[in-house]
Amino acid sequence: MNLRSVDLNLLVILDALLDEAHVSRAAIRLNLSQPATSASLGRLRQLFGDPLLERSEGAMRLTPVAEALRGRLKDLLADTHALLDLQPEALQSIQKVVRISTADHLAIRVADQLHGLLSQSAPGIDLVFQPYHGAPGALEALSKGAIDLSISILPTATPPITREELMREHWRVIMREGHPAAKNFDLDQWLAYPHVSVSGRGEIRAALDDKLVALGRNRRIGLVVPSFLMVAPLVRRSDFIGVIPTLSLPLDSSEDFAIFPPPIPLEEFPIHIAWHARHDADVAVQHVRATIQGLHLGGA
Repeated sequence: MNLRSVDLNLLVILDALLDEAHVSRAAIRLNLSQPATSASLGRLRQLFGDPLLERSEGAMRLTPVAEALRGRLKDLLADTHALLDLQPEALQSIQKVVRISTADHLAIRVADQLHGLLSQSAPGIDLVFQPYHGAPGALEALSKGAIDLSISILPTATPPITREELMREHWRVIMREGHPAAKNFDLDQWLAYPHVSVSGRGEIRAALDDKLVALGRNRRIGLVVPSFLMVAPLVRRSDFIGVIPTLSLPLDSSEDFAIFPPPIPLEEFPIHIAWHARHDADVAVQHVRATIQGLHLGGA
C-alpha cells in the first residue's frame, strides 16, 4: 500500500469509531457531521477490506479485524502524537477524554475529588468511568486501548502495562447503630447474626469462610449482593452484619452505623493504578494519573 494515498486523518476517525462503536457518537466526539463520519467509515471499510462495524441485535459491534486493529491503532496514534508534539501541551489547553475503569465504590470516592481538581488544572479533560470486570478484564482493556487507566486490584502486570500501588485497603465490620452485637463485640457476637456477603458472581462461600472453618467456626450468609455499595443500606434497616473495605463505608457513618475491626485477622490488600506504555508520554493521562495518586482516599 502506498502511504501517500492514505489520509492519516482517517486513522483518527477510525480510533473514535472503534471506541464508540456508534457513528453518531463518534461524530460528536470528533466534532464532525454524521454524514461526514459515515462517509469516512465507508472509506475505511474500503481501505481495510472489512466492514469494521457490523449491526448485531440492534447495535453495532466491532468485527474481529476491528478488534485486532484497536490496540495497534492506539499505539500508532500515541507514537505519532509524541513525534509531532515534542513540546508538552499546556494543561489548560488540552482537550481530551480520559477513560478510567474501576469498581463502583472506588469511582464514588475518586470521581468528585478528581473532577474538582481537574476543573482547575486541566478543564478540557473529560472523564469517563467504566465498569471494572476483574483484573484480566482490566489488563485486556488497557492493552486494547478501551481504557486509559485502571484503578483496581492487579495481582500481576508486565510491560507494556505499568502498575503502581495507590493505597493499602483494610476490612471493617459494619452494622446498624444499636445492633445487639455492637455491645461487647467479639467473635461470638459477630457470628451470632446473619451476614451480607458480596460476590459479583453470586457465590455464597468466600475466602473469609475458609478462615472461619480453619478456626472451627462458620457464619450464616443470609444475603448475597453484587456490590459493596449495597451493604450499608441493607444493614442500616436490619440485623444483618457486613464486612466491607474501608472505601465502601458511607462517607458519614458516625450516627447510623457501628463499625469495628474484624474479630479475626483479615489481610489488607493493595489498590493499584495502571496504564499502557502508549500513554507514558501522554500529558493528559499522566496528569490524571498523578492527580489520582494525590487524592485523599483513606477510609475509616
